[in-house]
Amino acid sequence: MSFSLQFSNLLGAVYRHGNLSFSRDGNSVISPVGNRISVFDLKNNKSETLPVSTNKNITCVGLSPDGNLAILVDEDGAAILVSLVTRAVLYHHHFHKPVNSVSFSPDGRSFVVTKENVALMYNAPGKNREFNAFALDKSYYGPYDETTCIDWTTDSKCFAVGSKDMTTWIFGAERWANLIYYSVGGHKDVIVGCFFEKDSLDLYTVSQDGALCVWESDTELDELRKGPKYSERKKMAEERKRREEEEAEEDEIEELGEDGQRRGEVIKVIRCTNLFFCDRHFFNKEDDFNNLTAAAFNKNTHILVTGFASGAFHLHELPDFDLIHSLSISDQRISTISVNPTGDWIGFGCSGRGQLLVWEWQSESYVFKQQGHFNNMASLAYSPDGQYLATGGDDGKVTYFLSILRYRNFRTLTSPRLAQFSSLAVDVSGELVCAGAQDSFEIFLWSMQTGRLLEVLSGHEGPVSCLCFSPVQSVLASVSWDKTVRLWDMQDSWQTREVLRLTSDGLVVTYRPDGQELAVATLDGEITFWNPQTAAQTGSIVGRHDLQMGRKETEKITAKQSAKGKAFTSLCYSADGESMLASGQSKFVCIYNIKEQILMKKFEISCNLSLDAMEEFLDRRKMTEFGSLALVDEGAGDGDGVELGLPGVRRDMSSRHFKPEIRVSSLRFSPTGRSWAAASTEGLLIYSLDTSLIFDPYDLDMDITPVSIRCQLKKKEWTSAIVLAFRLNETSLIREVLEAVPHDQVAVVSSSLPDVYVEKLLDFVASSLENSRHLQFYLTWAQNLLTLHGQKLKNRSGAILPTVQQLLKSIQRHHDDLSKL
Repeated sequence: MSFSLQFSNLLGAVYRHGNLSFSRDGNSVISPVGNRISVFDLKNNKSETLPVSTNKNITCVGLSPDGNLAILVDEDGAAILVSLVTRAVLYHHHFHKPVNSVSFSPDGRSFVVTKENVALMYNAPGKNREFNAFALDKSYYGPYDETTCIDWTTDSKCFAVGSKDMTTWIFGAERWANLIYYSVGGHKDVIVGCFFEKDSLDLYTVSQDGALCVWESDTELDELRKGPKYSERKKMAEERKRREEEEAEEDEIEELGEDGQRRGEVIKVIRCTNLFFCDRHFFNKEDDFNNLTAAAFNKNTHILVTGFASGAFHLHELPDFDLIHSLSISDQRISTISVNPTGDWIGFGCSGRGQLLVWEWQSESYVFKQQGHFNNMASLAYSPDGQYLATGGDDGKVTYFLSILRYRNFRTLTSPRLAQFSSLAVDVSGELVCAGAQDSFEIFLWSMQTGRLLEVLSGHEGPVSCLCFSPVQSVLASVSWDKTVRLWDMQDSWQTREVLRLTSDGLVVTYRPDGQELAVATLDGEITFWNPQTAAQTGSIVGRHDLQMGRKETEKITAKQSAKGKAFTSLCYSADGESMLASGQSKFVCIYNIKEQILMKKFEISCNLSLDAMEEFLDRRKMTEFGSLALVDEGAGDGDGVELGLPGVRRDMSSRHFKPEIRVSSLRFSPTGRSWAAASTEGLLIYSLDTSLIFDPYDLDMDITPVSIRCQLKKKEWTSAIVLAFRLNETSLIREVLEAVPHDQVAVVSSSLPDVYVEKLLDFVASSLENSRHLQFYLTWAQNLLTLHGQKLKNRSGAILPTVQQLLKSIQRHHDDLSKL
């Protein structure tokens, strides 16, 4: 088995915290999930998690106007510049303070970052190679409290910054003579959003108490004039102050040249007036706790979207404030709102439940509606073809990925007496369901068809921790805290077949895919292997030191001492049965070679320091004379932790937050053997054998070039062109050559291919068939390759098994799509 598995995708969590952004074409939404970002393609119904991450949870995402660059900032102010084209990190920068918002200018030449009460404007990175990609241009001071939001004018000449001090400041991106900075008030609560009108300095401001103010400027954008140098501007300010005392209605200044001579041009100083100061607009609120929490404005359609703490949102057309639509989409506060460039789709993020919704307001329908597990993800399972994934969580939900299905409860299984179930298993045929009890030490067995209780299996002297059915026989394996594994015969009156004695409390048990071996993890950190036929132990792995635990913030012992009391809580065999994945309360997943009984590789699930038990050593900066700051409860709020509230109350003033602890609760290998999944605190992480971005040529010489390959195509030397394309091993070129072969020549070319290229071509056809629109063409290639070279491929069935399974997966998916028509 190959160990070059790489992180592929993050599922089970669609949104955590931060702002949403739409792509330039408006078809994809970019959502921060913990310390990573996921891109959801709404047109093609696909998702992708970028292979980049920050040290802590992402709070701000800034997207360049061309959609090629993104700035990701975590909760400590550490930022990374990411290329959305190559999916690579280009630059690291630290702002040393938490950042409230990031916004690129519409022309893409600069971006503004707000932290505390300061707005910092940087030159945006461009095509010129620079040592410092973030070059600070100007610092803007004005607000007296934390800044909250940013918006630019259409021509990038000015930008507005909202603040918690209930004011909004307008700054000039350049040194304008008639606009240096300007402040507008009129609100009685925190500014949530500020928005310029298209091609205008007219401004809309929205506050947390549900008030909207409309501001009109008496100067157009094209009337802004370049200002003089600082020394001359200071003299002009003194002169302007003197004239303001003399003239109360209109202020005029004369622009000075570089030599200090007057040019005679009269420039008006911009004034903003509140058109509705006495008749402001207010949003309807049910109670005082239903605050306005998020807002977004589309300059093309003049649509203002506002979200509230109750989960409701309103659509208004400005400046007339006409209500278009209002709807409640959640029972949690709306954390962020974003509108795509065309103004058709509106994205909502609710951090309380981990919800991400995209609403098409014209048709009043959902384009995208997903909610991750807002509590711990406990288990996962692959479908037999490896195409689908299902997860179960402590929140009582089952999530089914990559297809949209609705489930209904068709059977409820009950026990004759109250029992606390701690494990569950279903046999291969789907006819038997068993559950282990933690309090009565019994195993309850039901019939899936009738729902009737068949038997109660007794024998364990401790809580039953795990159950597993044999994949080839009617045998149930159960492990308990009583240091035994019992094998129950389902065909012979459900009697105990064997009892395996362990050295410590049993935690988890699993069968090898062929059913000829049994693996058990115990409390002392060991994994033992047994032959279920002879009840003999065949090997063991001591893995207590491989978990490498982190230190919790509330622990008083070191991470090394804490790891001695930890053990594996999840085991999984690989598809070929030669390797095993093991995990527990740690950020690492270990993969072992069973035959050699050695550690082959460790996968780091997360590097997110916002989770507990991630750091190995104690942070001295959090230690005070009163103890650790980590023990201080910060109380309720809009934090990233899990909130524990009292049931039945709308707002619990005694609710508290805690940092979730990193752990991996379940592991599963895909039946195809090309990927595996881990259910963790971060979500559902997929690791796969992804080699599509690796340039790996072979048999290459100076004569093999794209030009020479295309010359072979012109000569209609199809076989030679395919061989040369595979030697160069560029995916786009291989596809070009393959699709240039006439349909009636596919059989001839397939029969004349060398054996070494048959497997490579079959693997390429299997991967291309999944996404290509040339369905019949690639099916013809697959049919001819399997028919003409079937016997030779059969002799190497073990090596090409993943390719055949991927081919079957693609064909099955197309069959399912076409059958719905």
